[in-house]
Amino acid sequence: MIRADYHMHSSYSGDSDAKQESMILSAINKGITHICFTDHQDFDFPVDEECPAGYFEFNTDQYFFDVAMLKAKYDELISINIGVELGMQEHLAESNDVYVGQYDFDFVIASSHLCHGKDPYKASFYEGRTEKEAYHEYFQSIYDNVKLFQNFDVYGHLDYALRYGPTKNQNFVFDEYKEEIDKILHILIDNGKGIEVNTSGYAKGMNGPNPCKDIILEYKKLGGEILTIGSDAHKPADIAADYDKAEALIKECGFDHYYIFNQRKPEVMKF
Repeated sequence: MIRADYHMHSSYSGDSDAKQESMILSAINKGITHICFTDHQDFDFPVDEECPAGYFEFNTDQYFFDVAMLKAKYDELISINIGVELGMQEHLAESNDVYVGQYDFDFVIASSHLCHGKDPYKASFYEGRTEKEAYHEYFQSIYDNVKLFQNFDVYGHLDYALRYGPTKNQNFVFDEYKEEIDKILHILIDNGKGIEVNTSGYAKGMNGPNPCKDIILEYKKLGGEILTIGSDAHKPADIAADYDKAEALIKECGFDHYYIFNQRKPEVMKF
C-alpha cells in the first residue's frame, strides 16, 4: 500500500485555499504516514485576469515557519516534510538554482506548467496548429529545461500538457514522441533524478496518471529507479486519490517500491 503523498498544495498556492492543517488531518485519516507540502513557486508566470502578478509565488520564510509548527504538532502521527513545486522556464535556470540553494527543502519537484512562456492549460496554446505539434513543442521544452537546470529531485507530471489538449491523451501514441521523451529520460537518469507518478491524471479524464504507463515503462526500461507518488491534491478530499489504481499500474511496470525524500536524499518505501 502506498503510504506517502509527496505532491500536495495548500493556501500558499494561488490555486488552492486549503489550510495546511486540514490537509494533514485528511492524510492521517486516510492512513498516509508521510507527506510533503509542495506549493507552487512559478516565477515570471504570465499575468492575466485569472493569474494576477505573484499568483504562483509565496513567502518561503513564512511557509517554512508554518510547516515547522505543524510538523512539531503532529510529529507522533505523521511525517511532514517541506518541499516546493518549482516552475521551469529556460531563462529562470540560474535564478531557480539560487532560490533552491537558499532554503533547506526536503524535496524539489521540477514542473513545466509553461512552454516557451505559453500555458498548455489554455486553449490558445493549441490554436493554429495540430495537437501533435503542440505536444512535440511541450516535450522539447522539457528537454531544453533539464539540460540547463539540475537542482531538483524529480520531474513532475512529465506529460502535463496531455491533461488539457483538445483530445487529452485520446490520440497520444508514445512512439510518435519517443525521441524527445527518451532524451529527457536519459538526462534524468544520468543525473540521478526521478520522475513523479501524479495520480490526479485519473480525475482529469486521462484514465491513468501523469505520466502515462508507456512513459513509466520507458523510464524503467532505460534504467530509471526513482519514482515518487503524489496526488497533486489542492483540497483535503483529494489526498491519496486513486492510489489503488496507481499502485497496480506501477507494479505492472515492474516496480516493487517507490521513494520519499528527506533533506533531498531518496529513501525507499515498499508497497
